[in-house]
Amino acid sequence: MEVGMLRVFLVDDHEVVRRGVADMLEEDAGLCVVGQAATFSQALARIPALRPDVAVLDVRLPDGNGVELARELRSKIPELKCLMLTSYTDEQAMLDAIMAGASGYVIKDIRGMDLVAAVKEVGLGRSLLDTRAAATLMAKFRDDAAKKGPLAGLSEQERTLLELIGEGLTNRQIAERMFLAEKTVKNYVSRLLTKLGMQRRTQAAVLATELRRQ
Repeated sequence: MEVGMLRVFLVDDHEVVRRGVADMLEEDAGLCVVGQAATFSQALARIPALRPDVAVLDVRLPDGNGVELARELRSKIPELKCLMLTSYTDEQAMLDAIMAGASGYVIKDIRGMDLVAAVKEVGLGRSLLDTRAAATLMAKFRDDAAKKGPLAGLSEQERTLLELIGEGLTNRQIAERMFLAEKTVKNYVSRLLTKLGMQRRTQAAVLATELRRQ
C-alpha cells in the first residue's frame, strides 16, 4: 500500500453489496480496502486491530446497527471517520448517526464515483450528507422548530420515543426502531417520564394516544 492512501474498512451484511463497494473503491489509486465484516461483532473485533482511516458502515446489521457501531468504534478510535451507507432515508437514524460521531450519511443508490468522492471527503476530515439526506434533515429541523404545545420541551428523540410507547412497543422493539441499545432506551424512558412528571409507562402511553386524536 502506498504512503498517503486512505485505508478503508467495509461493514455490510450483504456480501454482493460489500464486494461491489470494495471493488469500486479499490479502483481508485488513493483508496485501499483493508478489511470487511458482515456483522456488528465482527466489525468491533476487526476494526480496532486494523486501524483504518475510514469505516463505511451499513445502518442495519443482523446483530446490531451501524449507528451504535459508529459510537462504539469512535469511543475506541477517536480519529476514525465513519461514513454511513444505507438504503433508508430514516430521519432519526441520520440524526442519531450524527450524534454518534459519524462524518457522513449517504444512500446506497449513490453513483460509484460519488461514493468514492464521499469516502475521500470523510477521510480528509470533512462532514458529508448526500442531497436527499441533507434535505430530509433540514425538513425535520424546520418541523421541529414549528412544533408548539404541551410537548415543546421534549427533544425530537423524546417525541419519537413517546409515540413508540403509545404504540405499545417494548424497550427491545423501540431499541430496534430507534437504532439504540436496549439499556439506552430504558434510561431514555425513565428520563422521559421524569420530564413529563409521570411515574408509570402506561401514563405516557395514554398521553401519546390522546395526542394522536387531536
